[in-house]
Amino acid sequence: MLGIFDSGIGGLTVVKELLRRAPDASFVYLGDTARTPYGTKGEETIIRYALDDAKFLIDRGATALIVACNTVSAYAIPALKKAYPAIPIFDVLTPAIRAATSSSASRIGILGTSATVRSGAYERALKTVRSDLTVTSVACPLFVPLVEEGWLHDDVTRMVVARYLAPLKEAKVDTVILGCTHYPLLQSLIAEEMGSDVTIIDSPKAIMDEVMDAHADLLNTNKDQQFWFTDLQPATASIASHWLEREIEVRKGEVG
Repeated sequence: MLGIFDSGIGGLTVVKELLRRAPDASFVYLGDTARTPYGTKGEETIIRYALDDAKFLIDRGATALIVACNTVSAYAIPALKKAYPAIPIFDVLTPAIRAATSSSASRIGILGTSATVRSGAYERALKTVRSDLTVTSVACPLFVPLVEEGWLHDDVTRMVVARYLAPLKEAKVDTVILGCTHYPLLQSLIAEEMGSDVTIIDSPKAIMDEVMDAHADLLNTNKDQQFWFTDLQPATASIASHWLEREIEVRKGEVG
């Protein structure tokens, strides 16, 4: 069974891509909504939260982990692999880097949380593969709370998107990596602001390419699909159901 975790509802973009490809896949999802966002936290806290989340999923039967959080992917993958050496662990950063560097991109923009941008993980990885790339990174700390609030097409959100994307437009980037799994929920606004000539890479599609190619055996068909959140706001179920385009049952879980 796949275990998928994120700091909130953003990781459901990975679940949506999984369900599009394997509707009967078994998985357990954890959104740590009580402690979101992770992107404003320090490294030690991010690692501790990641280990808590992984244990929660493994205790509920997960035999492989998808880290549907770019902040955790930037900081906590070594700690997770050390704690669970026998469990396959997929991060969202690596597949997005692979997708960007295998294209004809020359000027790449990164949109991420403050912690992800501060880590420099994307820029280092991109430059390691292709030293010719020009990389412009922008921290977008307001994106996660706007998504968690469900303001996906609000005028305020549109103004925030325009403000954050201004440096990328000035840098004339040809490719934008959505460096947070919350951000695909704003992809239509981002694409509208950047224009049709700019390629947008979202990590949910990139990571599911990797899972399906290398570990299709992890996707069985008994359709045990669980959705856990560490804090349940009145809008949690409705936002999650709206995005997944299906009614889901949400449960409250404790971590840490």
